[in-house]
Amino acid sequence: MKVIDLTHLITENMPVYPGTEPPKFESANTYEKNGFKETKISMFTHTGTHMDPPAHLYPGRTTLDQFPSEQFIGKALVIDCRSLKDGEAITMEQMKPYGDKVKKADFLLFNLGWDKYWGTDEYFGDYPCIDDDVMKLILEGDYKGIGFDVIGLDPISDENLTRHKKLFYEKEIVNIENLCHLDQCGEDLFWFSCYPLSLDNCDGSPIRAVAWFE
Repeated sequence: MKVIDLTHLITENMPVYPGTEPPKFESANTYEKNGFKETKISMFTHTGTHMDPPAHLYPGRTTLDQFPSEQFIGKALVIDCRSLKDGEAITMEQMKPYGDKVKKADFLLFNLGWDKYWGTDEYFGDYPCIDDDVMKLILEGDYKGIGFDVIGLDPISDENLTRHKKLFYEKEIVNIENLCHLDQCGEDLFWFSCYPLSLDNCDGSPIRAVAWFE
């Protein structure tokens, strides 16, 4: 079995969404003093490779802990969008090469090639985002989730979070951001899991996203 980790490492100097704080790691217990090591971690629920549920945008909607466990595992398909220039839209043209596989997938993962900018100012640049037609395809489909190797479903400049709101308005789905290594997943369907932490009333969570090939 081949396994690919699609998750960025959580560190104190990692990129975070503008306006939030980076994670903090504090020594709680040490080998020398306590005979074991334990660390206190402080971070936002939308840190690093993470997942949004509908409750991220709308009160009273589904939190991550309210989804059944099967929501976070299934067949995924990577859509190669690396030919797009900064600011260009992800359109149905990027979907066409994959034919019926688009409808057979549980998760659509969009590869912008943006993970190469992780840790630099360019990561916060004008990355491509899905257009209305691709959003319509997602909303009319039976997908468990979508994912991207950029910091947001919306451009950073869109403080209204227009695409987030459209996605979650009525749809029971999850949105994954800050994926990496999507270029290693090929052009066919593969097994994918993206389990969040089991947190009460959870508006978002870091995840460990993994692809595997039997």
